[in-house]
Amino acid sequence: MKKIDIIVPCYNEGEVVNLFYCAAKNVTDKITDYEIHYIFIDDGSTDNTLNKLLILSAADDNVDYISFSRNFGKEAAMYAGLQNSTGDMAVIMDADLQHPPELIPQMIEGIEEGYDCTAACRATRDGDSKLRVALTNRFYKLVNKISEVDMPNGAGEFRMMNRKMINAVLAMSEVQRFSKGIFSWVGFKTKWIAFDDVERAAGETKWNFWKLFLYAVDGITAFSTAPLRLASVLGSIISASAFIYLIYIILKTIIVGKDFPGYASVVTLILFIGGIIILTCGILGEYIAKIYMEVKRRPIYLVGNTSLNSSNEDNKDEG
Repeated sequence: MKKIDIIVPCYNEGEVVNLFYCAAKNVTDKITDYEIHYIFIDDGSTDNTLNKLLILSAADDNVDYISFSRNFGKEAAMYAGLQNSTGDMAVIMDADLQHPPELIPQMIEGIEEGYDCTAACRATRDGDSKLRVALTNRFYKLVNKISEVDMPNGAGEFRMMNRKMINAVLAMSEVQRFSKGIFSWVGFKTKWIAFDDVERAAGETKWNFWKLFLYAVDGITAFSTAPLRLASVLGSIISASAFIYLIYIILKTIIVGKDFPGYASVVTLILFIGGIIILTCGILGEYIAKIYMEVKRRPIYLVGNTSLNSSNEDNKDEG
């Protein structure tokens, strides 16, 4: 019998863990052709999430958990789940029930049809504000235009992958991870399933505007060098403009005589050029920071406690 691992990252999800488990079990108990195993990842939660996972793991032999030593982020949690997965297939989904468990049977059908991955794509965003929807749409248009990967608008981490694709994703072991881009970059045959937006079952979202902005920056810089090229183009344009303006001033002085430029124009030029320099330094800094984090070779996550057996200990320590 083939095995499916359901990987569930959790950060302060104590209010919804049991709700998720019950909803998912109602679906997976009807799947008789596969062995279903749950791997919950406690991403350094400060509420009672870990206690709830301890109870679930003790009550159900098909439930395991990994608890990080601190909060390492959702990307690290997903990587840890995949790294500790031993199933023929793995599903990544959120604990807040915004990823409907009812789609799991459809995902299995997609894999059985010969696809390497069956991914869910949000068809609506009724739960998001108009501003967030507009910015999200602009992000996907921008990243698809300037990067080498194609990320469909509405695509997320909710997907089922076969072992071939799981191994490909794990082979990309960079510390600064952007899974949406990684899933697209590795390729493989993917079937898309559209689903309507679902509200959280309980609790509050951990993603505010600032975190989403930083996540978008990570996505752009992780899979595109376009910002660096933009910095080079801006520098070239400004340098050429400055040279042309210098020639203009020299010719004007020779023809008209000594000129006294206005204070406002000088200050405007200084502020404009200074702003471009700072922007360029910031873009370079983003890429240098990523290089800095990668070359230190720090682990993606550290395990504080886990119910998984010792056979996977080497993998977890090397996360």
